[in-house]
Amino acid sequence: MNTNYYNPTYPGINQNTMEKTITGGNATSPNPNIYGDQMLNIEQSYIENILRLNRGKIATFYFSFPDSVDWRDKTFTGIIEAAGRDHIIISDPNTGRWHLLLMIYLNYVDFEEKINYSDQYYLPR
Repeated sequence: MNTNYYNPTYPGINQNTMEKTITGGNATSPNPNIYGDQMLNIEQSYIENILRLNRGKIATFYFSFPDSVDWRDKTFTGIIEAAGRDHIIISDPNTGRWHLLLMIYLNYVDFEEKINYSDQYYLPR
């Protein structure tokens, strides 16, 4: 078995130790010519970053669970507490409940106020 497996499609992974390298808050890569700031800027437009910009706001999240008979479509309304690459954490101020929601089932998010969004997420064409 080859234990020196290295997949160049994952920026920020050290080829020799397979550890993520962090420099000044940004992931670095073994070959900066392939994975420069442009790759990081592309990643910044992910939904979790937009949700992070709107932490503290109330939003309604619409989900579809295709394999569920009872929960085919479900909505959750609450305050955005945190967002990661594959999940969202919201709290419901009316019930005191907290929800950990998986992004894979997310259809869309509805806000009752203006959404915070940064122009830095747009890449020049």
